[in-house]
Amino acid sequence: MAPKARNTNDPKYSKLAIGVCPDQWGVWFPDDPKQIAPRQAMQEMAEAGFEILETGPYGYFPTDPKELTRWTDEFGLKVVAGTGWGVLHKAEAWPTTVETFRKIAETHAAVGAEYIVHLPPLYRDDKTWEWTDDRVLSDDAWKLFIENANKLGQMLLDEYGLKMVLHPHGDSHIETPEEIARIFDATDPTYVNLCLDTGHVVYGGGDPIELIKQYPERITYVHIKAFDPEITREAHEKDWPFGEAVAKGASVRPPAGEPDMKKLVNALSELDKDIYVVCEQDLYPCDPGLPKPNAIATREYLAECGLGLK
Repeated sequence: MAPKARNTNDPKYSKLAIGVCPDQWGVWFPDDPKQIAPRQAMQEMAEAGFEILETGPYGYFPTDPKELTRWTDEFGLKVVAGTGWGVLHKAEAWPTTVETFRKIAETHAAVGAEYIVHLPPLYRDDKTWEWTDDRVLSDDAWKLFIENANKLGQMLLDEYGLKMVLHPHGDSHIETPEEIARIFDATDPTYVNLCLDTGHVVYGGGDPIELIKQYPERITYVHIKAFDPEITREAHEKDWPFGEAVAKGASVRPPAGEPDMKKLVNALSELDKDIYVVCEQDLYPCDPGLPKPNAIATREYLAECGLGLK
């Protein structure tokens, strides 16, 4: 089977490589009875034409590097990134965050990954939707967030050779354009860059294409997905938890929703650098028969936009 991750037909797009992660298969948690089994998910990712993998919630796929490599070799996938949740704005949480990310880094450095995606904890629980934190951080909490982001990024790069990217997220402290700017205007680009999650940026009221123009040097890794603007608007008007918005269909398959994928892929290509662009669609929970055909349709549509090959 010919490689499909890069558009080798058009040099304009050839530096962009499409990948996939468990979110596209409805996976949000390391273990959950509503989720598809991990081996089935990985097999279906390969059958859907993907070759590049972000591993998603740590513990969903094997954490032992040798076992993970056996799986990825079997299915012809290359691991380029892992993800982790970690609290940066509370001093008492810092030791746990460091311990968590060291475990993730050890696994992913051993299998040749390049990136670690830091997911900010939500201020409402993504299962119960109960409040778990302050919605707005104090100035002191912001200061600590920035200091610890730099420290965590430095640890990952200096000790493991992994590049950390911060991920904006609905119902988190990095959601709106103003919050994204506050983080990236203050952090050190040597250690902290942006995972441009196009869907979460839309959900937070931002424009991913404007962010590409605003922070061309900081965008080094992408989660590509679309959100329905009407459901998103209603979610904010009625203050739904993020999980409720997803359950009501906020995350959609392109070309539905925003952003405009053709314009987005063009904007990314104009950065003229190697970027992994990982397919996502928030589908938790979903029918186990949905992810594979849905992902194939997504990948083929994005190929029409210039990202990868059909």
